[in-house]
Amino acid sequence: MDRTGRIRHARIDRYLGTLHPLADPVLARMEEEALREGIPILDRMTARLLAILVRFGGARRVLEVGTAIGYSTLHMARALPRGGRIVSVDVSPEMHRRARANLREAGVAGRVRLVTGAALDVLPRLVRGARFDLVFLDAAKQEYRSYAELALPALRRGGLLAADNLLWGGRTAGRPPGGERGDSTRALRAFNAWLLRHPGLEAVLLPVGDGAGVAVRREGGSLRGPVGA
Repeated sequence: MDRTGRIRHARIDRYLGTLHPLADPVLARMEEEALREGIPILDRMTARLLAILVRFGGARRVLEVGTAIGYSTLHMARALPRGGRIVSVDVSPEMHRRARANLREAGVAGRVRLVTGAALDVLPRLVRGARFDLVFLDAAKQEYRSYAELALPALRRGGLLAADNLLWGGRTAGRPPGGERGDSTRALRAFNAWLLRHPGLEAVLLPVGDGAGVAVRREGGSLRGPVGA
């Protein structure tokens, strides 16, 4: 993190911006809306990483916690194989209305099931008897561990767990600030330690975007979290 609070240096961001292809019209509009309205969406590089994880892993069943306007959902939906499907949860009916319109415009609405409700309320029902190849977390930061613990039994062995914002603007690497942001920082720091030390997961935290965590469920690994985490 540099002195301005950025995780990457501005010069690196400019360089990376020259390498990445321009977003298509739907994604570009979504990026502009998110910037204008302060809607949190993935960094473009993180979104591309997520799509690569879906494609490389051959994921057919994806669980997403945190839809917003469907930016990450769209990246993953385009990477799904034929017959693949995403279940995406968000607490906001308005966000789901907008996400549905965006996914419909992009021609992938048939690959996505939007479930509106608080994730901790609806996840127990969604994961019961289900099997997912990839689980992606991008909702309330203080609830990441609870999301993961609910979803892990439904993640197949060899499946992927991914999460965004794990560096939280660099705050997880320093002293937590006060207020709600500090509560989220402490929760993310605890989640990072839990994720990387979990005996049932092989995990890495990447300084991509705002910090991307990627973990694979081990064959035969315990689903009980690390002692003391």
